[in-house]
Amino acid sequence: MVVKILILVIFFTLMILVGVSAKKKVTGVDDFVLGGRKVGPWMAAFSFGTSYFSAVIFVGYAGQFGWKFGIASTWIGIGNALIGSMLAWVILGRRTRVMTNHLKSSTMPDFFGKRYDCKALKIAASAIAFVFLIPYTASVYNGLSKLFALAFDIPYAAVVIGMAVLTGVYVILGGYMASSMNDFIQGMIMLVGIIAVIASVLAGQGGFTEAIKALSNVQAAETAEQPGVFASFFGPDPSGLLSVVILTSLGTWGLPQMVQKFYAIKDEKSIKTGTIVSTFFAIIIGGGSYFMGGFGRLFGGEGASFINAETGAVAYDGIVPAMLQNSLSDILIGVVVVLVLSASMSTLSALVLTSSSTLTLDLLKDNIIKNMDQKKQLLIMRIMIVFFVVVSVVIALDPPTAIAQLMGISWGALAGSFLAPFLYGLYWKKVTRPAVWASFLSGVGITVASLFIDSLSPIVAGAAAMIAGLIIVPIVSAVTRNSQKDKNRVDNIFECYNVNITVKKSRQLSSD
Repeated sequence: MVVKILILVIFFTLMILVGVSAKKKVTGVDDFVLGGRKVGPWMAAFSFGTSYFSAVIFVGYAGQFGWKFGIASTWIGIGNALIGSMLAWVILGRRTRVMTNHLKSSTMPDFFGKRYDCKALKIAASAIAFVFLIPYTASVYNGLSKLFALAFDIPYAAVVIGMAVLTGVYVILGGYMASSMNDFIQGMIMLVGIIAVIASVLAGQGGFTEAIKALSNVQAAETAEQPGVFASFFGPDPSGLLSVVILTSLGTWGLPQMVQKFYAIKDEKSIKTGTIVSTFFAIIIGGGSYFMGGFGRLFGGEGASFINAETGAVAYDGIVPAMLQNSLSDILIGVVVVLVLSASMSTLSALVLTSSSTLTLDLLKDNIIKNMDQKKQLLIMRIMIVFFVVVSVVIALDPPTAIAQLMGISWGALAGSFLAPFLYGLYWKKVTRPAVWASFLSGVGITVASLFIDSLSPIVAGAAAMIAGLIIVPIVSAVTRNSQKDKNRVDNIFECYNVNITVKKSRQLSSD
């Protein structure tokens, strides 16, 4: 226990010191929100990856979908790496950096307002972002508490409040740069930790081959006619597996806290290097987490702590903690807690910063509070960070549903609303304002409907909302069309992709 507490103290101290160090570099709003758009490739890639993977993935999703799909759940991690990371960087990275810099846009709602010349879209997007980032934050707290209870026997409320205070402090001090610097440190911890955990879990089952054999012999009532299905290539429910892959992979393309990472990239070289590093990181962390979760049924024997003895109901959020408790030494459990704490704090810092900047710059500035200078904007953003942390803590102390469902609601509404108009807006001049409104309505509508329809899970609804947006936007744009004035304005915006710059050997983005 002394060693585990010492590890935590060192970790917490390092996070605060990074925040204090980064504070010196914050001289204005752009520095606080985007690190002055000078974030290098490794920090950008790790910041993207650590914001992607948190306790939600490691505890909630790995446990639930490992139980449902068996070893086939590894496909979710592979999809996260190839679609959610690599393709996101390739398709969105450069064009996002160029256009948002040209528009002087610091947030996703601000992008919508300037790209489509509509203040109402900016306000609506900021409201959607704020409302639906809260359940995601609550899911992060919820997942972390499970492991803290396992390692330290600390009350859930104490874990939630402690994590919120620590994250709030270093984000308030140093903004985006403090978050990015800590993301890099936390990412290194995650890489080492996940490898150690997977090795220990497999060793506890006699090695990889023996674990696969044991998994192939697992019997379940719902798969009685599919012997060995939990060790098969696509598992017992390929269509359900595909829904999860779409939600967790394509979703990053429309999440404000993820896309904003591209706003801050320094130059062309950073995009190329960041693509490789981010993909590698996602393969190890995402693929490793779901691969480990795929063996969850080996720990579901008689007396399993996460199975109700009377009803047989499975508490999915308890699967991974039970696996770790049965496989790891006390010291390794301490390491895992720091691993998940790292992942969760990096995600939480991204959510907090995104929400506070969106509220301040897109909703309050010029709408409710007039004449906000740089100093006042920074002050209000820091106040909003406190406000967002408090609200999310209140919800997290009494979460309404399981981790995976909370995340599904958040990702479905946000990515369902924003993905299509953002993606098409970077590449296609003919997207219209009515098409963007239609995407917002369908994304929120489909996700909210899943809360009232028992047969429609938030996971499936979220994936459907994203696909619907990609179909709705071009159809509505074709029907409504832009005016000549809008066409001229958009032509001028797209000229940012055709600016000639002088380079020695290869095309590069200007660092300023």
